[in-house]
Amino acid sequence: MHILITGTAGRIGRAIHVRLSPFHTVVGLDKSPASTVDIVGDISNDDTMREACKGADAIVHTAALHAPHVEIVPDAEFERINVEATERLIQCALANNIKHIVFTSTTALYGSASRLHGKVAWIDEYTVPQPISIYHRTKIRAEAALERASREYGLQVSILRMSRCFPEPAPEMAWYRLSRGVDARDVAEAHALALEKTGNSSCETYIVSGNTPFLQEDCAELWRDAASVLQQRAPDLVQDFMRRSWDLPTNIDRVYDSTKAQRELAWKPRYGYEEVLSMLDAGHSEVLPVKRSVSNYQ
Repeated sequence: MHILITGTAGRIGRAIHVRLSPFHTVVGLDKSPASTVDIVGDISNDDTMREACKGADAIVHTAALHAPHVEIVPDAEFERINVEATERLIQCALANNIKHIVFTSTTALYGSASRLHGKVAWIDEYTVPQPISIYHRTKIRAEAALERASREYGLQVSILRMSRCFPEPAPEMAWYRLSRGVDARDVAEAHALALEKTGNSSCETYIVSGNTPFLQEDCAELWRDAASVLQQRAPDLVQDFMRRSWDLPTNIDRVYDSTKAQRELAWKPRYGYEEVLSMLDAGHSEVLPVKRSVSNYQ
């Protein structure tokens, strides 16, 4: 396939480019130059997008403003980049007879639905989002524009709501892989598999998150005493934490269920908490070391 990927200077866009480029003709687009960027330009520029879409069979749309931009970038810019540019991309795809758009979305858009007081939120594709920030709202609106295009024009749309995936301290990053985190390489693999599902004009939404050992019946205890559930469901992680003198989480407030993506895309997350520990030990910059306490010197 000939695939256009937007946002390839970013971590996820770059990971997808690396995963796809050995097997497909891949064109990376971003406003920032990078080794995985073939066209330097703004996704809001019509001329740039017309040129980028030429000859493409499919588009992977990762370019967006994200949560760290909230309260730093004006809301109007979120609307321009996350919503209006997506709508332009749809029109460009239709004009160039591009049949499939894979959209990189986020589990963050569930907002308050994933922050229940006093109990664990078990999140799947049927959970109704309760957005809090402009980031959440604009990602939902971008998804809605794509769903509408699928319904009205027969465009095939795959929406991948990916969970937490950025460098952070190793203990949190490790146990997040059991409930609310994912490796960038697994995200890229999910995109590759979504692209392989061709030949229909539907819009499908998938949660892309690490493989959880937890069951829905664990939810009450995960909130009250996560350590006891981890002893039962993830004893190897508990042992690894003990060896490193790390504290286990006192409670876990949400679980993102990726069952649908695993079933329908034949996707299997490969990089769990063990990979976090291996990357930490190797000094990989994707995993942050545990901070040492700072003494006050007199």
